[in-house]
Amino acid sequence: MGGHFQGARERPNGPRQRDGECSRGAGRNRQIHRGLCSPSQFSTPRVECTPTRETPIARRCPDAPMRVAGQPQARSTVKSTVFVVVLVFSLIATGADAQRGPDTLGKIKAAKSINVAFSGDSLPFSYVGEGNKPAGYSIDLCQRVIAGIGQAVGEANLKVNWIVGTAAERVQMVATGKADMECANTTMTQTRLKDVDFSNLIFVDGGGFLVTVDAPINRFTDLNGKKIAVIKGTTTEVRLNAAMKARLVNAQVTTINDGSEGIALLTTGAVDAFAGDKIKLIGLAAQAKDPNKFAMLMEDLSYEPYAFALPRGDAAMRLEVNRALTKVYVSGDIEGIFAQWLGKLGRPSGLLAAMYLLNAIPE
Repeated sequence: MGGHFQGARERPNGPRQRDGECSRGAGRNRQIHRGLCSPSQFSTPRVECTPTRETPIARRCPDAPMRVAGQPQARSTVKSTVFVVVLVFSLIATGADAQRGPDTLGKIKAAKSINVAFSGDSLPFSYVGEGNKPAGYSIDLCQRVIAGIGQAVGEANLKVNWIVGTAAERVQMVATGKADMECANTTMTQTRLKDVDFSNLIFVDGGGFLVTVDAPINRFTDLNGKKIAVIKGTTTEVRLNAAMKARLVNAQVTTINDGSEGIALLTTGAVDAFAGDKIKLIGLAAQAKDPNKFAMLMEDLSYEPYAFALPRGDAAMRLEVNRALTKVYVSGDIEGIFAQWLGKLGRPSGLLAAMYLLNAIPE
């Protein structure tokens, strides 16, 4: 609070005492006012009330407290103190409630369903597969997490409401409560941590460039004076602009809405390169009509740690999500999931293998 409460001094209750009336009550008894010097304290002069003047305050005993019959001032002080104490504890309780954060598990239990945001075109991590159902590496991990959450809230058969969206849209869905979590290839960043929390890492990737095999482009600096496509609202967009400035590469950046648009522009020659997360670019190229038309530059643009976006400040929700992910890593089930979706690219990199090991947290 911004300071101390200072109450004004209250007057004694009742009518003002007349000259010569030193005590409360009827009559003009010549009594010594409580708090004034008594004969036992000073022998001479004896201070008594006179009918002609009020007893001077200066003649009071130095150590005698100033008290008034009925003590209205003391009661006022006690009331003020009680009010301040109650107010302080109320503010503390309110602050504690705010610090508890959202109760996502309670919301899921009450609804018997969970809302999950995902990407519709981020093969092999998250995309719309056969039967118009979500599929991919991240989706398989997410299904394990959803099962763990269902067990935690006592609802084994949670209904899953899948909501498709871009990276920026998915983060916003979680931040506003429209989605309870998101499962895709979202990069954990300090900027996004202002709005949402993240699970433990699920994958590590690097940003790169997809080009056509016949293009005279072998490294990042060869893109000087060229046109580069990048999906808007992604971390690649931010890091591409920073890298161009740092490496003095003057290229024209074209922002696009999704991966299929980038492949189309690259195929027709409207752009010279398509910037994005390497694994996603490989997945998009594999889906193209002629996958052999494309090549990936060896040079990395950035480091991309993937994680699931979660409601900010909800420790209980984050715990259950991480508990489910840990079981996948500890049991070794992650090997089968990796092989299914990323096995064609070879074994996990040393960095990815280390990530799996570091996140295999014991009970």
